[in-house]
Amino acid sequence: MKYQLTLALALFLCTCVPAQISLRGQVQDAEGAPVGFANVALYLSADSSLVKVETTDESGLFRMENVPSDTYDLSVTFLGAPELRRSALSLNEDADFGILKMAPAAVELAEATVTARRALVEVKPDRTVFNVEGTINAAGNTGLDLLRKAPGVTVDNNDNINVLSRSGVLLYVDGRRLPLSGDALSNYLRNLNAEQIDRIDIITNPGARYEAEGNAGIIDIRLKKAEDEGANGSVSLNGSQGRYFRGSLDANGNYRNRWLNVFGNAGYNDGSYYNTTLLNAFQNDLRMDEYIHGISNSHTLSYRLGADVSLHEDHTLGILVGGRFNDSRSRTIDDIDIYDQEAGREVFDSTLRARGLRNGSRNQSTVNLNYRYVIGEGQTLNVDLDYGRFRNDNLADQSNRYFTANGSPLTSLYNYFDTPTDIDIYTAQTDYEQPLAGGTLSAGGKFSRVRTYNTFLFYEVVPDAAGERILDDRRSNQFDYSEDVYAAYVSYSGSLGERWKYTAGLRTEITDATGLLSPFRADLQEPPVEIDYVSLFPNAGLTYSLNAQEGNTINLAYGRRINRPDYNVLNPFRQQISQLSYERGNPFLNPEIVDNLELGYTHKYRYNFKLAYSNTANQITRLIGPDDEDPRAGFVSWDNLASQQVYSFNASVPAQLTEKWNLYVNASASHINNQADYGDGATIDVRVFSYNFYVQNTINLPGDFTAEIGGYFSGPGVWGGVFRYNELGALNVGLQRKFLNDQLNVKLSGNDLFYTAGWDGYSEFDGLYSEGSGNWDSRRIALSLSYSFGNQKVKSRKRNTGLEEAARRVGG
Repeated sequence: MKYQLTLALALFLCTCVPAQISLRGQVQDAEGAPVGFANVALYLSADSSLVKVETTDESGLFRMENVPSDTYDLSVTFLGAPELRRSALSLNEDADFGILKMAPAAVELAEATVTARRALVEVKPDRTVFNVEGTINAAGNTGLDLLRKAPGVTVDNNDNINVLSRSGVLLYVDGRRLPLSGDALSNYLRNLNAEQIDRIDIITNPGARYEAEGNAGIIDIRLKKAEDEGANGSVSLNGSQGRYFRGSLDANGNYRNRWLNVFGNAGYNDGSYYNTTLLNAFQNDLRMDEYIHGISNSHTLSYRLGADVSLHEDHTLGILVGGRFNDSRSRTIDDIDIYDQEAGREVFDSTLRARGLRNGSRNQSTVNLNYRYVIGEGQTLNVDLDYGRFRNDNLADQSNRYFTANGSPLTSLYNYFDTPTDIDIYTAQTDYEQPLAGGTLSAGGKFSRVRTYNTFLFYEVVPDAAGERILDDRRSNQFDYSEDVYAAYVSYSGSLGERWKYTAGLRTEITDATGLLSPFRADLQEPPVEIDYVSLFPNAGLTYSLNAQEGNTINLAYGRRINRPDYNVLNPFRQQISQLSYERGNPFLNPEIVDNLELGYTHKYRYNFKLAYSNTANQITRLIGPDDEDPRAGFVSWDNLASQQVYSFNASVPAQLTEKWNLYVNASASHINNQADYGDGATIDVRVFSYNFYVQNTINLPGDFTAEIGGYFSGPGVWGGVFRYNELGALNVGLQRKFLNDQLNVKLSGNDLFYTAGWDGYSEFDGLYSEGSGNWDSRRIALSLSYSFGNQKVKSRKRNTGLEEAARRVGG
């Protein structure tokens, strides 16, 4: 019942669009050559309001569908040429404008600017683009919230990110790989304000030029930028209230002239977060009812400063430095009631009350040096040198007190943990591109070195000795991991006639890694784990144009990728989460290898459909089973599944229902098959059909207000290897108005109005059956104020860096 409103709204908004007229034509320059990528805009003659905008293809052709009959002004603009305008066109049937010829650039006419809202989602040949900037419902959200809304993306109960039901996603920021995972990645995304984000690129089948890491591809979060010469800046203030308050202040600025580009931004976030989990576990003739409530407060300061200098028209040198400093304090309440179920009876046995207090800091600093050389027409050389430093410190107090069924105290244990992690990443990368035989040849190489040092210090606390801490050398250790990856790639893209385009590439990677466990007792020493292997990653793509004028194309793509285990899950030492919960990594984990095959169809440049199949060997999964030493305890371990197969379908459908009402619908469905057999009855056979809907409406209201109504609904699915979850979803609304010549933007939004984004489900593995549910502070109201000043077309040079290589594998 709690999803009826969301589902009914989605079904209502998917009603068929009334038949309307279509327009087409071709744009040519003064010499008669086609003009590709020109803006063609249609305005109502009565009030000059924008009705439709399209972009011409490479042949200068454009087409507009579902245009209501009326009287319009037509505008064609292209950089460097004066505007072409046709006024008072009475259109009541399909029209072909024929050739629209633009005047020479030397003819000076009054400047005209065409402004149009970007589509919420754009599906391009190599990626899906989720345009966040300007959307009202993004106000007050975090980066993690936005990923939950992105098409084809799901986030599970442990904040793991999946795309098209595939795990193993790499996260990039501005083309740079973010080497974080686990709690560190969740913390980063929670403290990344949505107002800082321009768009999210979802690349499900990257080419050979990209790092082969990441089974499900790449999610690239692009932060806001600007364009042209001059200076600009903006300041935004955001606040949102759920159970707790969150606020942020962000500022950015750019200055650019012909030879120099300087840019930077800074932000401060402060907020509190909570999550609640209920679990019922059955193992070894015991039933355990667990309630976990956690609350944390986090303060984050971030900055990014860069400069690009044109040494010559063909030579550009750039430097980019960034930092992020986060301090957090969290408190956890964990109560477990234990029942004995022997002899068919259930008897309340005892209760464990665990309390945790954690203080953490996560600091990262990165620097990138970039050199770009434009050798000739279409011939470029790009070199990146990167260094990244990541320092995570965690100090935690934990108390574990047992009580009898009548509430009398039994035993008490107090522990203290000091678990710092230090990571250094070095990368060097070069990319070369040139025209060849009517196509484009790309080649390059990369070297990355990762050094991570993980310390786990376990102390027994003596309450009667003024809190004296005694190091337990049986439970303390140092785990160091080093990894060198050498990579080279070559790729080629070209065409076969007017209708066929193709691309093919091969990437080779050599991995040399060592994991060394250094316990504090010699009898616990284990031999180092040596990893050394060579991997080949081919990829290929083929595109066929059914009708260039109609914009109908078919695309077939294949790629192979790898997913190496996170650094923190390789540590083989037993770590205590609570007195009844333990975790241990697996240094013998094999990397996942996935083969992805995708078939896509695009209709009229706008409607996109995709079928995909992936087969993953050795998928890394998180397993929870009974502990060998304590029949009451659960043990978290990591292992490889024998195989995972995923079949999926995705549809992206934008529509203009009326002149002032735009609708976007994204629907996906998938079938997941997880298989594994670890012996002694520990098997996995999980087959799940899942589906997902995302709907967003944008409505222009009187008084220059804009409203958004949207939401998502996700059907049953599986997280990790064995946890099956049930339906979940959320409904969001928003209102926006601009003031002061559009320089001041005010947004008001409400997210998860009916508090339905929480999860529930169950898992069964190796004699442990558990079911549970969870919620977080997802129902919120937010207010955002953003003020822009200066020339709003200033733009910093877009460039990737080599640090993206180091993966999201840095542990929290």
